[in-house]
Amino acid sequence: MTSERPIVSCRDVHKSFGSLEVLKGVSLDVAKGEVVCIIGPSGSGKSTLLRCINALVPINRGSILVDGREVHDPKLNKLALRRKVGMVFQQYNLFPHRTALQNVMMAPIHVLKQDRREVEERARLLLRKVRLEGKEQAYPGELSGGQQQRVAIARSLAMNPDVMLFDEVTAALDPETVKEVLVTIRELAQEGMTCVLVTHEMGFAREIGDHIYFTDRGVIVEHGPPAEFFRDARDPRTREFLSQIL
Repeated sequence: MTSERPIVSCRDVHKSFGSLEVLKGVSLDVAKGEVVCIIGPSGSGKSTLLRCINALVPINRGSILVDGREVHDPKLNKLALRRKVGMVFQQYNLFPHRTALQNVMMAPIHVLKQDRREVEERARLLLRKVRLEGKEQAYPGELSGGQQQRVAIARSLAMNPDVMLFDEVTAALDPETVKEVLVTIRELAQEGMTCVLVTHEMGFAREIGDHIYFTDRGVIVEHGPPAEFFRDARDPRTREFLSQIL
């Protein structure tokens, strides 16, 4: 970590869906090159926060800055934001009628208008990076869940983002395919990619995270470096949560 300004900065973020208040004044910073893991029970606002960071969901109050720009500024070009912030979801959302290679190539060609040959060369390198060399011409239905999720990661990386958001990306996978996806994320983190992960994989969070945030009922209850967080959680709610899952 450096003393530079955070690449992602959330301040007093509030979000409601109708009468349901999902985020109740969330503040956190993510430094460039840092891996932040957000944990907590279902319904605590974790996934909503990620969607707010990527401007997929508007906020009611507060501020979210990415690289110094206000994400929810109406004047901000959302395409420019999508280039800076990649997101991988629990569901793979691949186009079933497109091959793995075509799925990775689509956004750079159609959204960024980049040269097809250059895009294809980079897409092949990205599929090799996520250990899917030889699967370029496979369709999603011919791939395992873990393989499809790795195509989804490659697809996000094809936009060359500064930050990657991972929203419970292993939750829908069979246990034997979880590891291959976690290995891919670990390698990205080791290469210096800024990552924010919502995860239920506590061992992985402890190993890979630079900072852990525990959310419950729309607020950040406690946060800290993983060694300190998992060993000496102070808040009773945090301790109760950890005792149930560790």
